[in-house]
Amino acid sequence: MIRDTIPADELLNKASAVGQYYGFTPLTALAARSRGAAKKAPDPLAALTLDPMAEVVAHFLKQFRATETVLLPRQPTFLWHTNITPGRPAPKRATIQFHALGTDRALSDALIIRTTIALVRDLYHDEPVVRINSMGDKETRARYARELGNFFKKRSTTLPEDCLACAKRDTLEAAELAIAREYADDLPTPTEHLSDASRKRFEDILEYLEMTETPYELAKNLISRGSAWSDTCFELMLGGERVAWGSRYNDFTRHFGVPMGAIGAVLQVASSGAVVPKAKTPRLRFSFVHIGDEAKRISIQLAEEFRRAHLALAQNIGVESLTEQIHLAERRSTPYLLIMGRKEALEGTAILRNRTTQEETILPLAGITDRLRAVA
Repeated sequence: MIRDTIPADELLNKASAVGQYYGFTPLTALAARSRGAAKKAPDPLAALTLDPMAEVVAHFLKQFRATETVLLPRQPTFLWHTNITPGRPAPKRATIQFHALGTDRALSDALIIRTTIALVRDLYHDEPVVRINSMGDKETRARYARELGNFFKKRSTTLPEDCLACAKRDTLEAAELAIAREYADDLPTPTEHLSDASRKRFEDILEYLEMTETPYELAKNLISRGSAWSDTCFELMLGGERVAWGSRYNDFTRHFGVPMGAIGAVLQVASSGAVVPKAKTPRLRFSFVHIGDEAKRISIQLAEEFRRAHLALAQNIGVESLTEQIHLAERRSTPYLLIMGRKEALEGTAILRNRTTQEETILPLAGITDRLRAVA
């Protein structure tokens, strides 16, 4: 049996730790750096009907917009957010979110999935089942909706009346109903109708998951409906129950004035506790910086090793620029840099640089956590 309720302070501490190791900044940090009071703006979603997950993401995007953060080309922002506030009573239903903004790269999808897996493992002490599908882009979803319409018309004599009535107003909602009622054996699947661009994106994501040894299941009956979602959708299951859900939402961001690539994951759970203490902030010793796809894939896998070893380390996996990563490391004031470029990734090594003396040591990746612990 999975846990029904988790103490809010545990949720806050574990989400903060996972975010640190995988390179996610708390949204509250951006809010603290933004100047002045947030400008009042009309609600861009007042006329839209949103599903519950879209409402959660919309609230996050409103808060992000209020920070007035400018996203630069090739400089995506990776954020985590929660409705748990230190110094205030625990919410009855806690929400933890991870988001990648300003990026269309398959790496960001894989990173969001891996980060969510890490948090679920920590909270539930069990291995989740990752189910993944792609609903494709706007072209794909329109094509798929037409196919579903034909499906329901052809089976009007065998499907339940409520399912057929639902199909007249929303074929995707009707498809979910047919799946729940187990009438979906021959239901068309979204991946059969992917555009070339969406197919290539989905293949790239699966390749990242396989190369980082992230187990997953293709879930042809996993559907994201509504106007908010596109392309990748996934869920994490424990004991047959969904504990986290995520999707791309590129088109949804246009309602907030800045169209951009975006993907997010949401975990919601009943929480408990009185006034929530502030999350622990360890004094960081190492910043891991990396350049190139090979190094990025290795860094995703090493994040788990670093966490298990309780190394005081932070990194920004999704940031491509080595210069920007070093700038972020300098802001953290870590005494050591762990550096991996394409050459080191292929050789299975990393460079440890003492920022005070500029002395560098080449370390093999095998047993690297033990060597770093000896330094720390």
